[in-house]
Amino acid sequence: MSSIADITDTEQWAVSTTLKERWPERSIELQLADVEIRMYPGDKELVECPAIFWQVDEANFIVIKVGDRVYRAQFFYRGYQQYGSGGKDFDDINDCLVTMLQVHADRETARNEEQTS
Repeated sequence: MSSIADITDTEQWAVSTTLKERWPERSIELQLADVEIRMYPGDKELVECPAIFWQVDEANFIVIKVGDRVYRAQFFYRGYQQYGSGGKDFDDINDCLVTMLQVHADRETARNEEQTS
C-alpha cells in the first residue's frame, strides 16, 4: 500500500480543465490508476503511486503523483516512443501538465514534418 495520497478531486479538475483548453472539441475520459515506478534511476525498489491516464489519438498520457503536491508526467505512442518533461518533478500539477503538453505539441509538429517529407 502506498503512503502517497490518492489523486484529489481538485487535481482531477485541474487536469480536466487544462485538457478542455488544449482540446476544446474533444471529450477526454480520465482514468485513475496506480502505477509502480522507481523514484530515482538507481533505485531497485518500486513505489506504488496514484496516477491519472488519458488518450488522445495515438498518444497516451500519464501524470503520476510522487508525493504531496509533487508530480511527474510523460506521454508515449508505443513502448519505445516515450517522452517526458525533462526528468523534472513539479510542485504544481498545472505546471506539470502545461510542460508535458508543450513537449507533446512540439513532438507532434516534428512527427507531422517527418511524415510529409
